[in-house]
Amino acid sequence: MGYSVKEVFATLQGEGFHAGRAAVFVRFTGCNLWSGREADRAKGLGGCAAWCDTDFVGTDGVGGGRFDDASALADAALAAWVSERPREHMFVVCTGGEPLLQLDEALVEALHGRGFAVAVETNGTRPVPRGVDWVCVSPKAGGELVLAGGDELKLVYPQVGAEPERFEAMAFTHRFVQPMDGPDRARNTEAAVRFCLTRPGWRVSLQTHKLLGIP
Repeated sequence: MGYSVKEVFATLQGEGFHAGRAAVFVRFTGCNLWSGREADRAKGLGGCAAWCDTDFVGTDGVGGGRFDDASALADAALAAWVSERPREHMFVVCTGGEPLLQLDEALVEALHGRGFAVAVETNGTRPVPRGVDWVCVSPKAGGELVLAGGDELKLVYPQVGAEPERFEAMAFTHRFVQPMDGPDRARNTEAAVRFCLTRPGWRVSLQTHKLLGIP
């Protein structure tokens, strides 16, 4: 199968457990909760349509395009890796949109073959292919979860219909609340801090890439 990709770029992971880690991001086009187009913000199946700040429409980003097979896309990820550090540091984050609409075992194997550990950031509504090394689930209100566990739960906070209590019994190793960006960011950050003070099993995740001014 082919892959439709918005962009492929090297940066530091800005959020969650791996914040600060060098990574190549492969951002796939498309999402199953909303179209990504401004005109459709009121029409998305997920509550994220109202506040999502990620551009996953089209293939016109840096390194983006249509890749005919897994080998071609894995080569593009390898070309984007800028570090000369040993292979054990190589890390690729498959994101979107919703990456699990496209990420498959063939691509996971191809990325492994280039030396990458493979992470996925998903809304949790699709199954994960075998071989993925790190699964980060970011539930969205209105999205029906099929993933009830993983390495990391990263919940944009607050969301009506996706309160943290809904996910506390699920089998995630690490749990984060991340303040929702936008005009209420300061208030949302204060709320996230208060929540974590009373629920020590949760930690705050900040969007440090925005503070650093990097992609």
